[in-house]
Amino acid sequence: MQLYNKLSAEERARIIDENSQERITLSFYKYFKLGNTSLFRDHLYMSWSNLDILGRIYVAKEGINAQLSVPKENFEKFKISVNEFSPLRDIRLNVALEHFSKSFLKLTIKIRDKIVADGLDDSTFDVTKIGEHLDAKKFNEMLNDKNTICIDMRNHYESEIGFFKGAIKPDVDTFRESLEVIDKELDKNGKDRSYLMYCTGGIRCEKASAYLKHKGIENVFQLEGGIIEYTRQVKDQKLENNFLGKNFVFDERLGERVSNEIVSNCHQCGAPCDTHVNCANDSCHLLFIQCDDCKNQMNKCCSEECKEINALPYDEKKLLRKRKGNSNQIFKKGRSAKLKYKID
Repeated sequence: MQLYNKLSAEERARIIDENSQERITLSFYKYFKLGNTSLFRDHLYMSWSNLDILGRIYVAKEGINAQLSVPKENFEKFKISVNEFSPLRDIRLNVALEHFSKSFLKLTIKIRDKIVADGLDDSTFDVTKIGEHLDAKKFNEMLNDKNTICIDMRNHYESEIGFFKGAIKPDVDTFRESLEVIDKELDKNGKDRSYLMYCTGGIRCEKASAYLKHKGIENVFQLEGGIIEYTRQVKDQKLENNFLGKNFVFDERLGERVSNEIVSNCHQCGAPCDTHVNCANDSCHLLFIQCDDCKNQMNKCCSEECKEINALPYDEKKLLRKRKGNSNQIFKKGRSAKLKYKID
């Protein structure tokens, strides 16, 4: 049985275009104890590849974290397949606000130490003792309470294009750095305040709320289903929308619009803009915000240097990538001295 991708991303994109295939983008996660991660991974791959499901899934002994693209015609079969795995039965699926047929172009299921890298020693506290989940209505009420400290549990490039009113937005690159910000807020505001957290789909808040409980905080709350589910409830129930801008997503779209406000700027010219792109020079691939004018002027690149490299013949560019290697610095998100309006 094939347990890997045979088609390249380019071939898959061509097939989707040729078939005019409608696909549904969604995500889900769950913390549960998993014994044989390899067996679970292989079962998922066999089941979902047969349904032409694409996406990025992380499996660990602590559970699963998945972002997927499902053919619309197979969506009901997909839901049945999920329920066939007992740990995933009746799991909440966070269906995207906007759908893009090419949000994912491969099915990748990887085994990791953790489904979200947090740098925590889970043996030192009970990860099942989490904060109270709030729906959109209760979240709004808590957000407007003066005793509430609201913390965005996402990274800087996510909160830069969209956030909840009044939220603390840590200027961090990783989730584990966000936990350090929580410690500072505890020192500053004390343990008697109400701590309210949110993230994209809720997974980071699960671990962060358990961390706060371990720190002795009684009043810990988290947005159930994250920004994705909040936006859906606000729309369906006609509630006040307290989220400004876009919700960053981890697929080819890189963002879903939640409100009409543009709260960020082009990293190259400073004009109002909230469109993330990756530098077209593959040896750079920097994630940054770029407006249409700069996109045309810079040929989708982050700097003149990258623009020149990207114009080289393919073989020369390939050689440069080989020399560059795959260091973390290449893929650092939105942090570069090349960008006038976003630097280290």
